[in-house]
Amino acid sequence: MHTIRVWDLPTRLFHWTLAFCVVGLLITGNVGGNWMNWHLRFGYAVLALLLFRLVWGFIGGRWSRFSSFLYAPGTIWNYLTGQTRPEHTVGHNPLGALSVFALLAVLLAQVGSGLISDDEIAFFGPLVAFVSGETVSQATSYHKNIGKFIVLGLVLLHIAAILFHKLVKKETLVLPMVLGDKAVPAPMPSTRDNWLTRCIALMVFCLCAAGVYVLVGLGQTGSY
Repeated sequence: MHTIRVWDLPTRLFHWTLAFCVVGLLITGNVGGNWMNWHLRFGYAVLALLLFRLVWGFIGGRWSRFSSFLYAPGTIWNYLTGQTRPEHTVGHNPLGALSVFALLAVLLAQVGSGLISDDEIAFFGPLVAFVSGETVSQATSYHKNIGKFIVLGLVLLHIAAILFHKLVKKETLVLPMVLGDKAVPAPMPSTRDNWLTRCIALMVFCLCAAGVYVLVGLGQTGSY
């Protein structure tokens, strides 16, 4: 076995912060009331994190880049039929990659629809003034009745996959995402994870957060 750095620190911080914020979104959205103010804050945080991950997917460490886990349909089929490659044991395997892309897309749709949603009671998204009433109605319906259940389903599927790997395949996925290192059966290059890349990641996230702040400031701040 060879121990290599798989997940750089920015990726690990993104992962756990996103998990915390998504749980916060699900809880505050269901509780309602004054907790909707926190729902709003969690939503803005998730949007900033997603924007960061999209950028980091191109300039981040080796195994955090989309190019390292963007698999062709044939590769996915081969993986399902038991034909694995050494790199599948390092970062995201073909099925895990599908889960990652699905979760990113669904969260972007959920946050985006929240920006233009209106509960017609006390809270509304900051960008409702820029779209038609019909669009607001459709976005609100998706956000409240469809999107949140898709997010919840993907979160539960993610947890189930972690348990499957731990109990059946005897492979822990949590510890590498905490410590960054992973033992792999074949020699593989480590991801780049030094103070320079961490400083770059911090600057990227600050720019993404600033972008969200500007975006929200375009309209009257509400809650979604």
